[in-house]
Amino acid sequence: MSAVDVPDVSHPADARQRLLDVALALIARHGFAGTSLQMIADDLGVTKAAIYYHFRTRDQLLIGLVEPMLYQIRQFVEEAEKRRTPRMQMNAMVEGYAVAVARNRSLAAVLVFDPSVHRVLQHQPTWGSLIARQLKLLTQLDDGPRGVIKATALMTGLAGAATGAPAETDEQSLTAELSEIGRHMMGLRQPRQPRGAA
Repeated sequence: MSAVDVPDVSHPADARQRLLDVALALIARHGFAGTSLQMIADDLGVTKAAIYYHFRTRDQLLIGLVEPMLYQIRQFVEEAEKRRTPRMQMNAMVEGYAVAVARNRSLAAVLVFDPSVHRVLQHQPTWGSLIARQLKLLTQLDDGPRGVIKATALMTGLAGAATGAPAETDEQSLTAELSEIGRHMMGLRQPRQPRGAA
């Protein structure tokens, strides 16, 4: 057995993260349906056995890839739900979502635009529940079809804008731009700054 047949277990977290980084780059280029475990192994210079050490299936790999971003979005949803008024909740949701997509530019596009990713995630109860909670927050002022369309346009639009932003745009600047665009799309005003805030 050659060295590449054996996963590097001395630094399993590093090896797993490198695997996820390569997988994301390939999925962004070829789509989830067009990316095989063999392609990921080839790109890493290892055998499929090394991939299986971390993930038994492509679907498991995808879940591992998206879980950190879903966790971030869940935190923002929970924070938004604690706000007192519908407008405050919507503002918090827009800003939280802007942070999440600015922080995860490539992954945001994969999550929003790749239908084969949706196929896998729709079987994950947590993901479906999270989308429903986001929609509920964002459609409070217009719970009809128009409200759902606006909320969907917000989520897909900000994810696409984050992915298409110039590479040199830093995360903080991108978050601020996306938040402003999102508020405008949803008909929200800039939240008032506390007195004495810069």
